[in-house]
Amino acid sequence: MATRAGAGAAVAGAAVVAVLSAALVLYGPPLDAVLNRAFPLHTARSVTDMEAALQLVRNVVPPLAAWQHKGQAGRIGVVGGCPEYTGAPYFAAISALKVGADLSHVFSTQDAAPVIKSYSPELIVHPVLDSPSAVQDVEKWLPRLHALVVGPGLGRDDALLENVKGILEASKARGIPIVIDADGLWLVAQQPALIQGYQKAVLTPNHMEFSRLAEAVLGDALDGRDRCRAVLSLSRALGNVTVVQKGEQDVISDGEQGPARSSWLPSVPARSPGSAPAKPSRSTAAPPPPRT
Repeated sequence: MATRAGAGAAVAGAAVVAVLSAALVLYGPPLDAVLNRAFPLHTARSVTDMEAALQLVRNVVPPLAAWQHKGQAGRIGVVGGCPEYTGAPYFAAISALKVGADLSHVFSTQDAAPVIKSYSPELIVHPVLDSPSAVQDVEKWLPRLHALVVGPGLGRDDALLENVKGILEASKARGIPIVIDADGLWLVAQQPALIQGYQKAVLTPNHMEFSRLAEAVLGDALDGRDRCRAVLSLSRALGNVTVVQKGEQDVISDGEQGPARSSWLPSVPARSPGSAPAKPSRSTAAPPPPRT
């Protein structure tokens, strides 16, 4: 059976190659150009570049050790997931596991929970986000979590957003690091005071989300041509909350140093306009979770 399956896959692969070859002959350069854009041949990287990338991975991924037990490499909570949006909380939670965390919890609505759970048995899914006692239900898990991600698949239902406000306040009271994305950013744009001055918060807006935050916090849409200055201004206005504006190059600032630019090319220096290379003031190395 396995041999037949392998033979079938080989035949299918050969058929795809044949179709593409015929298309190239018939349609010539235009299709060829499309394929080159879809499957580009990446420029080879130097050994130095690869070593820099490897060191960054070492700094981020928790090291394994013989004395560790389950949960000591990181316990993450994701707040989000409603009937319309079940993919985003799954990807946020499973990505945490794939880069080295031990446990990922998802706090979703009751209807979304079975769907998210069906994507992976590795996730711990709590169907509580639309419950009248949602804040208390999530709060009892907070002492067990090292970080919280708020917003993926959250939606904009008023009752859910009200519950998330309570969860944010409870998390801040415990000093838990919070990453806010997607509709969590929409909530912050409506009520910036929710994270004002909370320096353990990281906001990760895309272009539109960033514009919405800038208008809400600063009363004006910042000049999009100077992303570094815009990110620095927003971070400072929020009380040195870390802002990561996503794009072809991410721009990062905590309002004190930077902004720094990330790049797919490790050898490209991070520079702010007219200055020496800048670094984020906080270390990129993830501190080890407490041994409890």
